[in-house]
Amino acid sequence: FCVVDLSHHFPAGTGTPFCRLVWHARSEDQPASMISSVSSRALLPNLGRIHTARQFSSVAPPNGSQNKQTKKNSESSNAKRELHNSAHSKADALKAAVENPPFMTASSGLAKRFVATAEVTVSKIFPAGFGWQTSSIIAENHLGYAADSAAFALTTGLGDAVGVLAGHTAYYAAKKATVDSSIDMEREAHVGVLLGSAAFCSGTAWQPLVDALQGAELSFMQVFAGTWVGCGTAFYLGLRAARTILSGPFKYIQEPTYENSKTDMSLSSVIGGATAFFAGTDAAYLPSQNFLIDVVGIADGTPDIVGCAIAGTSTSMGFATSQTALNVIFPAGKCWND
Repeated sequence: FCVVDLSHHFPAGTGTPFCRLVWHARSEDQPASMISSVSSRALLPNLGRIHTARQFSSVAPPNGSQNKQTKKNSESSNAKRELHNSAHSKADALKAAVENPPFMTASSGLAKRFVATAEVTVSKIFPAGFGWQTSSIIAENHLGYAADSAAFALTTGLGDAVGVLAGHTAYYAAKKATVDSSIDMEREAHVGVLLGSAAFCSGTAWQPLVDALQGAELSFMQVFAGTWVGCGTAFYLGLRAARTILSGPFKYIQEPTYENSKTDMSLSSVIGGATAFFAGTDAAYLPSQNFLIDVVGIADGTPDIVGCAIAGTSTSMGFATSQTALNVIFPAGKCWND
């Protein structure tokens, strides 16, 4: 485009109008800064012919020497600008790295995962195994239920659920009283109900499932894997059902969504690991194949309270082992304990 300075100058002693004609050319390889000017030049003898000159000048490109010189200046300017921007970006990146080191961020997130894993193990997983074993003793020795009956399975499932709910609420009540007064106990009670409901499903499924797998004369590892998958699936279905039913009356229980389905699934997978390790407490089935028998096997004649503690230990071992793998493998923000 062409810009014409319309402020005309009339030098002393002449009647010829003067004007300032400025040429701006811009293209991909010619920046807007390229200017050639014709200053204080008598172009036309009268004002009426200025319009013709303006139209002509607006389409005339700069001469070759001006174009080359301007392009050279433009490239030099761009190089300086790129160098300047590069220096700033490098400085900003260095500052960000110093203030927020990547390894510190990653290690901090990993540490938080293991803290959450430890809390869940203490507050829910150990009480779940302890509660299941306690209720099995009550069902068999005091209520007279056969180990292969539905009543026995439901009783042990209830014991599992009570262990989770009681352990969760007791743990957070103690934490609120001693460490963090901001903990909302109503919220924690609702979370305990949600997890306890899911634990009821996996706890109820455990005995019939193990009986079926052992009845098929599978190896211990096959029983171990089948229990993992079966009880993990039961826990997941219990979580989804509980969210559907309880999200109305319990304000801190979120209704089922796609996002919480992913976290529910990752949690259920490690709960399956806890139930699989619990299968190792059966010291009577293929003891030579049971790699857990020396650690968590409950032999005949074991005192009841000791057997309950061993049961809680077995579920804790299974959960901690499974969750450690997820803590290390899962990307940040993708695991249930993030």
